[in-house]
Amino acid sequence: MTDSDLNPYVEWIAREARRPVVIDAGARDRIMAAVRAERIPRRSFVRRAGNTFHRFVEPRAFTVSPAWSTLLAASLVGIGVLSGAVMTNRDGRPTAGQPRVAAVSKLPVSDTFVKFSFVAPAAKKVYLVGDFNDWDVSQTPMAQSGGVWTVVVPMHAGRHQYSYVVDGKSWSNDPTAPQAPDDGFGHTNSVKIVSRGSSS
Repeated sequence: MTDSDLNPYVEWIAREARRPVVIDAGARDRIMAAVRAERIPRRSFVRRAGNTFHRFVEPRAFTVSPAWSTLLAASLVGIGVLSGAVMTNRDGRPTAGQPRVAAVSKLPVSDTFVKFSFVAPAAKKVYLVGDFNDWDVSQTPMAQSGGVWTVVVPMHAGRHQYSYVVDGKSWSNDPTAPQAPDDGFGHTNSVKIVSRGSSS
């Protein structure tokens, strides 16, 4: 059984495809006459403006050696790194010659700085954690002076919860601050209310 037996249209299509096409003997001459009758396009204004202008606007291809392309790529990466460093330092992070202030990458540029103090003379290290630094136990180290640990943090206005992590294992509340309700893990956090433009 052939395809034409399964579908009667297959045989009809094959017959039409094999049928010779009749072309008028004068068709070619008429087409060529129509092409010759078309006007020749005029030169564009770019070429008329002169060779100097034309040289700058005409697209050109050029080749770059592998060494130069590597140097170009390294330069672009360097520019990106420097731009990122400049933008990062705009959010309150310390640059050379500035006093140490805790870096909080999540916050927008802010003129509100809050000082946190915690008394722990026996502690070897203390970190401030809270909703302002995604509770990261390594992001905001505190500095000790006479048994009192302090750090200054740029913050945006609003209500913030925080705690102190002593020696990497003990979470402690601020005894001088109000306490938030239980966080669902059997722990309460301290609360700091920050108003815009204030510092404490």
